[in-house]
Amino acid sequence: MADIINLRKARKAKERSAAEKQAEENRIRFGQTKQEKIVRKLEKARADKAHDAGKRDKPE
Repeated sequence: MADIINLRKARKAKERSAAEKQAEENRIRFGQTKQEKIVRKLEKARADKAHDAGKRDKPE
C-alpha cells in the first residue's frame, strides 16, 4: 500500500528546496569575498576624499 502524504507539506518542502537552490546560485553569482569588500571600501573612501578636496568654500 502507498504511503499517505500531506500535499500541502510536500508542496512547501518543494518550494523551500527551490528557494534554497536559487539562494545558493545568487551567493555564487553576486557574493563578494572579504578581501573584495575591504578593497571596495578603501577605494570608495579614497574617491570621497578626492571629491571633497575639490569643493570650494562658500563665501560668507
